[in-house]
Amino acid sequence: MGTTASAPARTLADVNETTKTRSPEFRLAAGALSGLRQDLFHDPLTYRLLPPMRTDGPLVGRLPARIRARAAWTPHAVIVALALLTLLVGYASGEGSSIGWALHGLIPAGAVLLTLVRPVAAFWLSLVSTPFVGFLVSDGGDWPWSPPSFVGHLAVLTLVALRTRPRTAAWMWVLTAGFGMFAGVFLDGTYGSNTAPLLFLSALSLLLVTVLNVRREAKEEVAVQQSVTAVERDRRTLLEERTTIARELHDVVAHHMSVVAIQAEAAPYRVENPPPELEQAFATIRENAVAALTELRRVLGVVRAEDYEAPDAPQPTLADLDRLLANVRETGLDAEATVTGAVRELPQGVELSAYRIIQEALSNVLRHAPGASAKVEVSYVLGGLGLRIVNGPARGLVKASPGAGHGITGMRERVAMLNGELTADSTEDGGYEVAAFLPLPKDETS
Repeated sequence: MGTTASAPARTLADVNETTKTRSPEFRLAAGALSGLRQDLFHDPLTYRLLPPMRTDGPLVGRLPARIRARAAWTPHAVIVALALLTLLVGYASGEGSSIGWALHGLIPAGAVLLTLVRPVAAFWLSLVSTPFVGFLVSDGGDWPWSPPSFVGHLAVLTLVALRTRPRTAAWMWVLTAGFGMFAGVFLDGTYGSNTAPLLFLSALSLLLVTVLNVRREAKEEVAVQQSVTAVERDRRTLLEERTTIARELHDVVAHHMSVVAIQAEAAPYRVENPPPELEQAFATIRENAVAALTELRRVLGVVRAEDYEAPDAPQPTLADLDRLLANVRETGLDAEATVTGAVRELPQGVELSAYRIIQEALSNVLRHAPGASAKVEVSYVLGGLGLRIVNGPARGLVKASPGAGHGITGMRERVAMLNGELTADSTEDGGYEVAAFLPLPKDETS
């Protein structure tokens, strides 16, 4: 007897390959049917309560607080008003009978109200109930859309489209057209169909809603991109400021480490017949200092720009404050400095940070408050160094330059590096004040 080989099972890769070989038309049709199933057939009873309207818009935001709180419920009031309008249309066309009132008004109005909580279900209720209402109470002039069904379904299409995506609006219009044609040809051919007016009005309404939805989504996307861009810009600015601080402090730390290495190497020669233990200790100190200096230079090489050149002059300190003030006075800024307390030499990192904070604050005055005067106060206190730079409002015809707050970011980074405190805010007279406190290490204050 011969054996029949079994066909190999199709793998996922085979299925994917088959799908890829389909024609573009087939994939387009499959995608459209998938969208229809996802939008209108997948869980149509999903509870989606209509949220209150935002009240921070250009018009509503100007209203008083009490009225603005009530204005948030405007969409709900509009839906209720449309339901009442549908109810009145049903009552007017029901010839006063109880069944005309109930079927003509309540069912289409209920579908309108249902858009508040279950929009997709509201569409199906409005569509499915239309032929029953038309069969039971139609007077022969309107088919398949009785007057309340016409108004109610038009309202439902518009409201559901506002709460869903444009693709859903297109599918609702297509299903409405298909039902209207089917009802006009097969369900009852004795009446003239009024589907065409409904399709025309609903197409205009859905087109307007689609434009509004696309515009709203575009604005939201732009707002998200602007927010992401602002965050990335702030992060980049922060990294640039930290890199600048690292470059400047490298010279300070490298100087001290070099001094330690040189003194450790020369110390044994200053002592006559030093013990081996002392020589070994100084040798270890020098090796550690050289290793730390090498590691510092290696790490700093990661954050240095390729075109960065180390400054030839030493880093500035508070002793150069008079020169800084003279430079800004040449630009037209009326600046004066006041020094209080016992002036003494501070750690070089504190001196450098203090100088840069004053320099950046005065630069901000030149950019953002042209024509204003500035006052610099330097206070030497027991626990550290206090700084205060205050300027008046801008004067004259020169326009202030716009700023992104990068200078303040750099100040905060320098102060945070020293575990200090900084405040920067406007003054009551329209000026600006920057105040900082840079604490000293405990061994420096003792």
